[in-house]
Amino acid sequence: MKANISMLFYLKKQKSYSQEKAPIYLRITVDGQRAEITTNRYCDASRWNSHGGRAIGTKENTKSLNSYLDNFLAKAYEAHRYLFENNKDITADSIKNQILGKSEKAHMLIETFHEHNRKMENLVGLEFASLTYKRYQVSLQHTQSFLQYKYKINDIDVTKIGTEFISEYDYYLRSVRKCNNNTTIKYIKNFGKIIRICLSNGWIIKNPFLNYKGRIKPVNPIHLTQQELQTLADKKFSIERLSLVRDIFLFCCFTGLAYIDVKKLKADEITTGIDGEQWIFTHRQKTSVRTAIPILPMAEKLIQKYKDHPICQNKNILLPVPSNQKMNAYLKEIADLCGINKSFTSHIARHTFATTVTLSNGVPIETVSQMLGHSSLRQTQHYAKILDLKVSQDMKLLKQRLSVAINNDSDKL
Repeated sequence: MKANISMLFYLKKQKSYSQEKAPIYLRITVDGQRAEITTNRYCDASRWNSHGGRAIGTKENTKSLNSYLDNFLAKAYEAHRYLFENNKDITADSIKNQILGKSEKAHMLIETFHEHNRKMENLVGLEFASLTYKRYQVSLQHTQSFLQYKYKINDIDVTKIGTEFISEYDYYLRSVRKCNNNTTIKYIKNFGKIIRICLSNGWIIKNPFLNYKGRIKPVNPIHLTQQELQTLADKKFSIERLSLVRDIFLFCCFTGLAYIDVKKLKADEITTGIDGEQWIFTHRQKTSVRTAIPILPMAEKLIQKYKDHPICQNKNILLPVPSNQKMNAYLKEIADLCGINKSFTSHIARHTFATTVTLSNGVPIETVSQMLGHSSLRQTQHYAKILDLKVSQDMKLLKQRLSVAINNDSDKL
């Protein structure tokens, strides 16, 4: 919306005015609201043109005064232009403050990012998972590194962030940080939350992400085949730590629980389900979504194996789960010893439950989705896409049915 602006120089005479000269002020009016600012110059009332707002005369000192006032007015209009081009509020006071160099404190990107992360840290365990907070911390570090790499600065005014900034940041993550497409998009998405904070506070007007077209590429999750799963279960380990990690991994394979959910799982979260059998009733830490999982024989066997373990007894937890870092390090050893040539991580167990243990054995995808604690069926559907074996089995059943139908039709001929 265009503002109505006028500026006028005038002599400010005090009520007790008796001096020959009076101070000259600039009156700024924006949509009927006024602000005034001194020019630090004076003029005789008898030599002042109140209509034109200038001194009258041809002497050198008069020309010099009027020239000073012209420059002062140009500075005022320059202040207005700056506010307009930077999408800042245009008021009489904001123009005055800009002239005086008292413009409002700039809102800085890294400072805003730090404040966001500080609040998120305080809400870990209440609204956010600790891993979510850590991801935003890493995103902040990448943003700081980018500012140093590209602009040689430690922080930047959020009003200076535009489409080019987003494009260059995306390129930096892919080229310098060597992030793959999906990781890059996730970091850009985290950065986008900080931009939305700036937008909602009115610190920036135009969204720099309007022309950004980043897309997550579908990735087929790695899982163990039935043969690989059996090899892992049958393997005998002489090293206790490897045997423990293998058992924790197998428990995840037969329950679908993520590492963090198994680590926090308590014995009292095992209760009798609607069918009279033992179930796991818990909430996923990542999403807080409730999940209910009937306990399969292999999982029950592992629960019984570790129920008297000292760590389980002392901490009232179901299984003595080590740190995720140790889990993944030991799983690599286990994969080598079992001859399984796959990138082994604790999360592969969850994928294995979804594919090899459930979907491949005819469990409906809606049931699998509920046990995995997915908030929508779309999250589960990408597992079904990789099950060539399940497709083969389903098509064999179809062929058999069609063959029977054709044979029956032939007998009628």
